[in-house]
Amino acid sequence: MKIAIASGKGGTGKTTIAVNLALTIASLGQPVTLLDCDVEEPNCHLFLKPEITGSRPVTIPQPKVLEERCNGCGVCADVCEYHALTVMKGRVLVFSELCHGCGACFLLCPEKAIVEEGHPIGSVEEGVSHGIRFVQGRLNVGEVMTPAVIRQVRVQGETTGVCIIDSPPGTSCPVVESVRGTDLVLLVTEPTPFGLHDLTLAVEMVRALARPFAVALNRCDAGDEGVRSYCEREGIEILLSIPDDRRIAESYARGDIDLSKLPEYREVFDRCYRRIAGLVNEGQDRADQGKRGRAA
Repeated sequence: MKIAIASGKGGTGKTTIAVNLALTIASLGQPVTLLDCDVEEPNCHLFLKPEITGSRPVTIPQPKVLEERCNGCGVCADVCEYHALTVMKGRVLVFSELCHGCGACFLLCPEKAIVEEGHPIGSVEEGVSHGIRFVQGRLNVGEVMTPAVIRQVRVQGETTGVCIIDSPPGTSCPVVESVRGTDLVLLVTEPTPFGLHDLTLAVEMVRALARPFAVALNRCDAGDEGVRSYCEREGIEILLSIPDDRRIAESYARGDIDLSKLPEYREVFDRCYRRIAGLVNEGQDRADQGKRGRAA
């Protein structure tokens, strides 16, 4: 089961909810992996404090021109959608910061004058903490290929048991890569005009990706009723409501967001996880019925 924690904007409490869902599942004796896919600013490790047991680089293929074979025909530059290659005075120039590693130049060069070399753009680290397997990605400073690092985090992390995916904020390509193919997306928001506006964008995104989703409302008693009214109109279930509790803010400031130390929240997250599991099972049952119907 793959559960993505996402939001239309930053600062809504994604990491708090992702970490505590993982801790809740681990306390039930179930295998769980927490994937920090916010690879530009990973922060789950600040709270879990895992022991890192391994690290591997993430590379993308980039072209290297074999000048002794190149005749300057310009095919490579013509097929590059990202303008990462250009031909000047019969020589091919490569702008590595623009390359997306698609391989078109390598495949279509008529002289076979281009080979591919691995260019490091980040790393994936793995560790363990509180019975939770932990995987995080780190994008190198100055690199822009965030989705490539996220893909490697998911490849390495999605093995067995439950996967909790802490996604980047927003609705752009990195978020799409994080939530693609998940069993449920929990959209975290807050009861403010900005929270409502960005929630509507996130809802449009997950609907376009055809992903099942629900909402978690953080600081639920600290704003207006706009988010609740929107969810009611759209038929969106609010699975988790967390009040504006100063103790949570104090815990966060200390780098400790294990809400199980606040007894009333242990049951809140336990109910949330059980409801998520129920929704995922219902969705799988409907999918199985649809397959049987098509087969008949």
